[in-house]
Amino acid sequence: MAKKKTKKRKKKTEAATADRHALYQRSVQNPPADVHFFNKIFRKYRSRRPLSMKEDFCGTAYLSTAWAKSHKKRTAIGVDLHRPTLDWGRKHNLGAQKQSVQDRVTLVELNVLDLKEPKVDITCALNFSYCIFKERELLEQYFRTALEGLNDEGVFFCELFGGTEAIIELEEERDCGDFIYVWDQDRYNPITNEILCHIHFDFADGSRIDKAFTYDWRLWTIPEVRECLLAAGFSKVDIWWDPVEGDTKGDDWYRKTEEEENQEGWLVYFAAVK
Repeated sequence: MAKKKTKKRKKKTEAATADRHALYQRSVQNPPADVHFFNKIFRKYRSRRPLSMKEDFCGTAYLSTAWAKSHKKRTAIGVDLHRPTLDWGRKHNLGAQKQSVQDRVTLVELNVLDLKEPKVDITCALNFSYCIFKERELLEQYFRTALEGLNDEGVFFCELFGGTEAIIELEEERDCGDFIYVWDQDRYNPITNEILCHIHFDFADGSRIDKAFTYDWRLWTIPEVRECLLAAGFSKVDIWWDPVEGDTKGDDWYRKTEEEENQEGWLVYFAAVK
């Protein structure tokens, strides 16, 4: 009797077994650096340690977790609309911490336009997330909400990118060891300043997570964001510029500035003071 042939199981690709949230955290985020920056810059304005933070568009709450972990008196509120991503963060980020840290982090499934309590020292919107607001009126509404959610000594932080290469179609790759991070500027509309971007992840076996994340934004300019923050009611808005490599002293890798030469790519923080 002939032996029955058995089908070989097809080996899963690296892309099929990878976790896109874990890849994003490794390739895009650096919570310890963010915590250090917030602590240092807040002290310049208020001469004390910030203790409470609200992370808008928090995603997996990677930063919120790191904030609470950085000091035994620190509390964090993470706000996001996407429950599956919040649940991932509860399991993989918060769940990996001791109970005393978990108890000081609150994750809220809510529109960032709707949460104004409790008041905090710092509110932040990182990774250009607020650029989802394409109309000036809506952007100002978000900034007003952020302002109302701060205590009397609060500071709001957000980021922006730009430069001569920010408005062209391009793909940039960065080797992250066991995978390649790909930033894809797919489309830009100069009439509206709308930009469509994707993140892809490539692996050594030739597989790819295509469009692991997609961003449909308006690429605001520095003057526009500052004007909207001031119109929302902030008393002062400073620009903290990320210098080119080699142009730093000590750990002051961002400098407050009012004049810079344009570059192929630049990154700034806004520090908006209540």
